[in-house]
Amino acid sequence: MHPKAFVCHASEDKTPFVIPFATALRSQKGIDAWVDKWEMLPGDSLVDKIFEEGLKEAKAIIIVLSNNSVNKPWVREEINAAFVNRIEKGTKLIPIVIDNCQVPECLKSTLWELVQDINNFQSSLDRVANKILGYTDKPSLATPAQYTADIINNIGGLNKLDNIVFKKIGNYALKNSEGLGEPLFIEKIFVENDQFIIPKSDLLDSLKILEEEFYINLSLVLSNEFGGINHMQLTTYGFQAYVEHYLQDYNSFVEKVIISIVNEGKMDNHEIIKSTQISPFLVNSILDILESNSLIKLSKLMGYFSRIYQVSPSLKRMLN
Repeated sequence: MHPKAFVCHASEDKTPFVIPFATALRSQKGIDAWVDKWEMLPGDSLVDKIFEEGLKEAKAIIIVLSNNSVNKPWVREEINAAFVNRIEKGTKLIPIVIDNCQVPECLKSTLWELVQDINNFQSSLDRVANKILGYTDKPSLATPAQYTADIINNIGGLNKLDNIVFKKIGNYALKNSEGLGEPLFIEKIFVENDQFIIPKSDLLDSLKILEEEFYINLSLVLSNEFGGINHMQLTTYGFQAYVEHYLQDYNSFVEKVIISIVNEGKMDNHEIIKSTQISPFLVNSILDILESNSLIKLSKLMGYFSRIYQVSPSLKRMLN
């Protein structure tokens, strides 16, 4: 079912901005933008249509603010109704400022979207859709972007898009990497058919948040491509968060690695990978975790070859 967004505006702004923007919400984002021009028929009650159908059923209320609209009595009435809906129903309130108008006092504490050029509003459209849907979406009508269908287990401190980005990084590393230290490149994970699968600006924001929360490390270069990000790496903390939320059999993998070391005497990562039939990324990452907990000591050579030269008695006791 398409989420409905009521568009509150002045009639003077309808042709230059409201109709093109609302049309794009419908055709690009699958959002049922409610505009009086499309909904009102001769003989309809203005009050009933706007307040009982448009505002009452809206998941979000978009308020187009301009010098034309800020002093309109009808717009003021709709803003007041929007505030009641936000308080009583949790309806999202999204002001869009399209010129240098004075923002009404009641909206100054609400984050608004500033449109610098009403003929070039794509980035604002992406952000408004993201607010309504809870993620940034770039499909045709009724076809959500594929990445939004991912099943995620929400990690505290991250929003929905951050969680999606983090899961994709972990999934890629699990299938394609040798270990935690291996560089992971944006274009390998988030670009398909020369297109970003997640809007670039939102993706870069999520990557920076993930670094701030210590889930990944970013390697930066003096370049405008990918926001100056050359590559990223999963941190040990990030790896542990990923396996905790997305790898149900992780503890059994750890046990197999420990058995291979303690009972079978496998003392290098290649032997352990062959013995356990576990992916190189998982084996190497588990060995790193064991070493960080002082359960083994590793000697690492080129080409992701590592050899165990000391095993703690505590590791042996973990099998008892």
